Amino acid sequence: MTCFSARRYSTGRFPARRLLLVLAGLASLAAASLAAPAHAQAPAPAFAPAIVYDLGGRFDKSFNEAGYAGAERFKRETGIDYRDFEIRNDTQREQALRNFAQRGQNPIVAVGFSFRAAMEKVAAEFPNTRFAIIDSAVNLPNVQSVLFKEHEGSYLVGVLAALRSQTNTIGFVGGMDIPLIRKFACGYVQGARAARPGITIIQNMTGTTGAAFSDPVRGGELARGQIAQGADIVYHAAGSTGIGVLQAVADAGKLGIGVDSNQNALHPGRILTSMLKRVDVAVHAAFASARAGTWRSGITVLGLADGAVDWADDAHNAALITAEMRAAVVKAAEDIKAGRLQVHDFMATNSCPVP
Repeated sequence: MTCFSARRYSTGRFPARRLLLVLAGLASLAAASLAAPAHAQAPAPAFAPAIVYDLGGRFDKSFNEAGYAGAERFKRETGIDYRDFEIRNDTQREQALRNFAQRGQNPIVAVGFSFRAAMEKVAAEFPNTRFAIIDSAVNLPNVQSVLFKEHEGSYLVGVLAALRSQTNTIGFVGGMDIPLIRKFACGYVQGARAARPGITIIQNMTGTTGAAFSDPVRGGELARGQIAQGADIVYHAAGSTGIGVLQAVADAGKLGIGVDSNQNALHPGRILTSMLKRVDVAVHAAFASARAGTWRSGITVLGLADGAVDWADDAHNAALITAEMRAAVVKAAEDIKAGRLQVHDFMATNSCPVP
């Protein structure tokens, strides 16, 4: 379970100052008192980081790979190695967390909301081990929870999609049909309708289990179905399933929108943009703060104002972004940051009021 060699990772548009602010914010959560251990465990070294990836693996080109990039950046900066593990099924979540804790890994980062139940159990068993979870909240004194405002970034790519579309029809392919993924879809719809009120948005979810995030064949099928209905741009929030979505739109001569990591380079000229979700920042901060002795438990929520979500703007998609599109998305981003524009959070009401 040793980590692989470092790989180059493109972050798109992300101001260095914002990055520092996010790192500082994660490192300054309220202090927590750790209870005595419930049972014996292997003596934990002062610092021995580990990361467990969700289904789809470290090289899914999306969510997991963003977490991997954060761990790799920490390794490059410090020369300190880490351990990692790619689960193959849901039953391995608890096993992986417990095995790392028993071996003295500390802190342990779980990448994905599906680790919540496993983390609640394992973190309670190992109260002297520091844990972090991405995309879910676990209320324990030795757990750091990091959430994102995905709807804000999705609004921005929705604006771009609507302004770029030539058919007045765009699509969305989600992974597992859960409120978190509906949150992406709702922000996308709101942004698209704000830019072009009469636009049609086709939506499909891949499935109802975690396997929906690792099915690129099905992702391609759904994308082709949306293209057949007139969609000329398709946004995915589907993990490695999205690789199939992006391949299908590129093959059809249409445009895709990536997610989490900057996926613009996968099909240069055929990916309009990517909605960046800086999981790498959260993982790097968890490792760095634990090493520095400033790690704190609690819940933090990161959004556009923190530089934690954004849209990817680089040489691979520069020719696709017109001056009108750039002006519109920059204004939308400024309005969101300033609080003048409120993007609906599906998870707050379990509904999307945008028609």
